[in-house]
Amino acid sequence: MDEHTRDPSVGPPLGDPTGWRSDGEWEHATLRRATDHGVRLFNAGEFHASHDCFEDEWYNYGAGTTESKFLHGMVQVAAGAYKHVDFRDDAGMRSLFETALQYFHGVPRDFYGVDLLDVRTKLTNALAEPSVIDGWRIALDGRCPEAREEDFRYAEALD
Repeated sequence: MDEHTRDPSVGPPLGDPTGWRSDGEWEHATLRRATDHGVRLFNAGEFHASHDCFEDEWYNYGAGTTESKFLHGMVQVAAGAYKHVDFRDDAGMRSLFETALQYFHGVPRDFYGVDLLDVRTKLTNALAEPSVIDGWRIALDGRCPEAREEDFRYAEALD
């Protein structure tokens, strides 16, 4: 584990996703923390804040790592949703989603609790019909968590 991605305050998942170690700790706890906040904010339609959560954590990892690919893909997902929902820019959304699908190639389907198979399916379907992402919520540990005040505080502190 990289010392800079350690955070003992980050709790366990529901289940056994990639990233959760057999010794009861996250391989990169800060990645899980950013993912938890980022998914919750995405589910609240706060795509810019979600993007910031993933982007800030992405800088902790070298190019080509699975962690970097996952985070960069999630940055693209949040940015694409923002383009579609806030600007009705479906060409921009498609471009970002195509890039996200490339980044997700080779990333385990349950990475840090995110059901990437579902995310990939939604992105692929949105390339043909953008409206499939209207109201889309991303699952984390098999649930679609709601945003909390602490998620907004986390994102605000990144600026």
